[in-house]
Amino acid sequence: MKKTSILVITAIMISFCGVAEAKSKWVSLFNGKDLNGWFIRGKATWSVQDGILVGEGGMGHIYTDASCSDFEMKGVFRITEQGAKSNSGFYFRANQPADNPDGFPRGYEAQICHNQDAYTGWLWKPGTPTGKATELLTKDGEWFEYRIKVVGSHIQFWINKQLVMTYDDDEFKSGHFAIQGHNPGMKIEAKKLYYRNLD
Repeated sequence: MKKTSILVITAIMISFCGVAEAKSKWVSLFNGKDLNGWFIRGKATWSVQDGILVGEGGMGHIYTDASCSDFEMKGVFRITEQGAKSNSGFYFRANQPADNPDGFPRGYEAQICHNQDAYTGWLWKPGTPTGKATELLTKDGEWFEYRIKVVGSHIQFWINKQLVMTYDDDEFKSGHFAIQGHNPGMKIEAKKLYYRNLD
């Protein structure tokens, strides 16, 4: 009887471990070849150049088909001025505004910008800098790594493996990932985009 109980408990533990492992598996958001798995809103032009996702030309957003609530995400980004100030962001738990699908997403934004006070590493809510980054670690025209972890209301950002922002907020519960093209005269680039579901 004891052996049977031990076997049952062991099987349950293995089952739980299998579920946890499946939830923690990293999933690619970008295949490096085309825009399969993404949809575009707004005026920005999006393309794939030499394995890199590139956005330029105006205000707009590119959303992933994937959506989730609790997650960990990692990606490599570069923003470059091309005649105007550069500004972008990586959105999460984000959805298109019902009254204007081409407008700014309703959700959280991990800021990507080097020319204002609420710079790369800040958490933004629509139009509002919300969670302060401890310092600016990135420069225009240079690649950097972003990592984002969100569990419930707890939101954390890392830049180049350094924790720069921690904030608690629960206004937005679930939604897509998205990248912002803010204005003409700038370029945003992204590669090595992955996430894992922590729900």
